[in-house]
Amino acid sequence: MPEMPEVQGLVEFLRERVTGLSITRVSVANIAALKTYDPPVQALQGAEITGAARHGKFIDLSTTGTDAAPHLVFHLAKAGWLRWYDALPTTLIKPGRTPIALRVALSDGSGFDLTEAGTKKSLAVYVVRESADVPGIARLGPDPLEAGFDLETFAGLLAGRRTQIKGVLRDQMIIAGVGNAYSDEILHAAKMSPYALASSLSPEDVERLYAAMTATLAEAVAAASGKPPAELKDAKRRGMQVHGRRGEVCPVCGDTVRSVFFADNSLEYCPTCQTGGKILADRRLSRLLK
Repeated sequence: MPEMPEVQGLVEFLRERVTGLSITRVSVANIAALKTYDPPVQALQGAEITGAARHGKFIDLSTTGTDAAPHLVFHLAKAGWLRWYDALPTTLIKPGRTPIALRVALSDGSGFDLTEAGTKKSLAVYVVRESADVPGIARLGPDPLEAGFDLETFAGLLAGRRTQIKGVLRDQMIIAGVGNAYSDEILHAAKMSPYALASSLSPEDVERLYAAMTATLAEAVAAASGKPPAELKDAKRRGMQVHGRRGEVCPVCGDTVRSVFFADNSLEYCPTCQTGGKILADRRLSRLLK
């Protein structure tokens, strides 16, 4: 799933590449991906793109030049991605027989597809007058890389939450932009169990977690910066210490990276670094090792 660093990389790429270009055609191949109807998607045709922005894990392309002047906002969900073309293919898209959800053609002949792999389709596209009209954006918590997001702000978000810290980091209404992968990386860097309760953390724990979060995200954003969409996924994988590395050696201590599986995802952690050597039982089993 694309998270803050990869989404920021996509935003920077799009900002540089499409600002000032006009949208000549928008083709919806998966109607279920389009979550809005007013303004209609056709309102984007002829609009000039004026900028690109990130809201959590949402990408927002602003436009001008039409009566509606809508925003094209999209969320790539778990299996979505943006495929860029310097010269957009002229082949017709056949709805229902393609991973393409949306195709956008631009005035210089370039363009992009929003694609989604697999059968569970969650990619979402919105055409709205204001980005805050997207419910998911309106509900977002603060962004951890914004200037005002300091240690005091972070501590306030955690205070009194009897929720596992892994879930707190992933909750977009608490902290925007962090998902499954980077929550694993942040907790590994902080040497903290994913099952620790947010309310039980000491001030020292909170400070250590805040430092790990800001450093991990800042480094990942820097690594993604300047890369085209086709290279961002590999860059993300190369930067991971534990996420997606089950059975490999922890680069910090040499222990084996372990996994806990859930219904539709998993978490990865290092027992030596994070849980005092204890192995967390797989959620596919009947109980957890505390």
